Amino acid sequence: MSNNGQSVKQIELPATITIRDLAKVIDASPIDIIKKLMANGVMANINQQIDFDTAAIVASEMGYEATLEADKTEKKEDFGEIPLWRRIIMQEDPAQLVRRPPVVTILGHVDHGKTTLLDAIRHTNVAEGEAGGITQHIGAYQVEHNGRLITFLDTPGHAAFTAMRARGAQGADLVVLVVAADDGVMPQTKEAAAHAKAAHVPILVAINKIDKPNADIGRVKQQLAEIGLVPDDWDGDTIVVPISAKQKKGLDDLLEAILLIADNMEIHANPKGKVIGTVIEAKIDRAKGVLATLLVQNGTLEVGDVVLAGVAYGRIKAMFDFTGKKVRKAPPSTPVSVMGLNDVPQAGEMFEVVESERDARNIVMERMQTSKQAETAAKKAVTLEQLFDRFKSGDVRELRLIVKADVQGSLEPIVNSLKELSKGEIAVNILHAETGNISENDVMLASASGAVIIGFNVQADVAARHMAESEGISIRLYDIIYRLTEDVEKALKGMLEPEEKEKILGHAEVRAIFRISKVGNVAGCYVRDGEIRRNARIRVVRNGEVIGEGAVSSLKHLTEDVREIKQGFECGIAVKGFDAFQVGDILECFVLEKAQPSKDVF
Repeated sequence: MSNNGQSVKQIELPATITIRDLAKVIDASPIDIIKKLMANGVMANINQQIDFDTAAIVASEMGYEATLEADKTEKKEDFGEIPLWRRIIMQEDPAQLVRRPPVVTILGHVDHGKTTLLDAIRHTNVAEGEAGGITQHIGAYQVEHNGRLITFLDTPGHAAFTAMRARGAQGADLVVLVVAADDGVMPQTKEAAAHAKAAHVPILVAINKIDKPNADIGRVKQQLAEIGLVPDDWDGDTIVVPISAKQKKGLDDLLEAILLIADNMEIHANPKGKVIGTVIEAKIDRAKGVLATLLVQNGTLEVGDVVLAGVAYGRIKAMFDFTGKKVRKAPPSTPVSVMGLNDVPQAGEMFEVVESERDARNIVMERMQTSKQAETAAKKAVTLEQLFDRFKSGDVRELRLIVKADVQGSLEPIVNSLKELSKGEIAVNILHAETGNISENDVMLASASGAVIIGFNVQADVAARHMAESEGISIRLYDIIYRLTEDVEKALKGMLEPEEKEKILGHAEVRAIFRISKVGNVAGCYVRDGEIRRNARIRVVRNGEVIGEGAVSSLKHLTEDVREIKQGFECGIAVKGFDAFQVGDILECFVLEKAQPSKDVF
């Protein structure tokens, strides 16, 4: 077979492919491909996904015969959930892979005994002569049980766990969720469980404080079952171990359970392969300079290696284990503290070993040049408006939601209604459902997992709204349940109209209050940033909480009515439906605009 005298080349293409990637496969200019598509009535940009049939037609016109790759769509979806370090291990020679120690993170509600448990495990398993030799805290340590090592990450909680995952560098193989037997499942317990589930990491529950007189293990198991962690002795798949960290009871059972779960997982690495891992923590020491705690996840890290982590790099001058002892090598799953980096890397950053400091400098320069682009690039979180288009392009297969409601009586019917909608082509995955206002923790979970936040009869606090704006997270608020479920249903069918999004114009500080007859209280303000407009709305913020909202009913500069007031000027503001101002209140001025979904969402 030939095309214009040229022999036709055989290629394989996936079910969907971007124009940029297709250009690489057929060794053509993306502009030529876009022209071919336009000639066939398809308008597209370089990052747009096209289906196999369309790609095959274009390839045919350029002298290629395309066949569909088997199961590529499924593989791509699964692959997307796998952290980079796991992907590298998957690419290693299977004959070189060996079993490595499991890496464990301990999460749970504050005061439920996480720190006590970590200390109990550490001191129980460190030899007597070494117990006093733990000279430094490096955020991770190893213990031995039945002749096998287990690595514990001493993270401060689920916020750090999520921060690591948000950078695609979640390092734990399994999570131990600590729940106090006297307190039961609490809000942070639910959040921690939601974070672990979103990371697709197995959860082992340790019911702590069983020595307390008011301990009720049965009640805790019931609460666990209610959040989807059904205990194994209730025919579920969650191993639950009763312990007392204070009295050091049940610790052997807990370590045994960790190894049991590890045995059912493929926890392997190649000690001779590419060296890669995660930055656990980093700081500047006055005597030693930059000290970074690294968890090696593949390969063997050695003194003298050149390490690159984000934009920090350097040759390792010295390396210490968790007891403070100098070591020269660190095999997979080993946490070490290293000296020699030129800057403090971020916790959760991936690190790798490169050939030379010159190579490291070149890579850092490239990363710094593209960092500005990355900041403005589309966020991974999908909005409801974009959902159906991104599903058609093969970019998403489920709608992930975080649901917040004012009371339990509202939350349950909302969750049940949303689950009913999960029977179509796009699944609805509710990562976390809870009562209360939308917080920074909710936005952090949404950022790490690409979720949309749905609120019913609740508000997003100021910090959460600012974080959502900077992270590109969609927050949608409702006061009627059927409108909430209707919007989600429309999104699943690709029929949802663009939502109204708010645009913050500026902030003013209340410095005096004036009483005017027939008007009520007027706030004498100083505009701190941006501008205040007469045709806008005002949100009244006191001590970080929103206490009122309404349209601007009057805006004056001195005695004159004005349309707007800029930063640095004083003004009088009256708000329709609110006059309970106090000196020190912050008035946030905003307008609502129709948000057109981005066309370049691929």
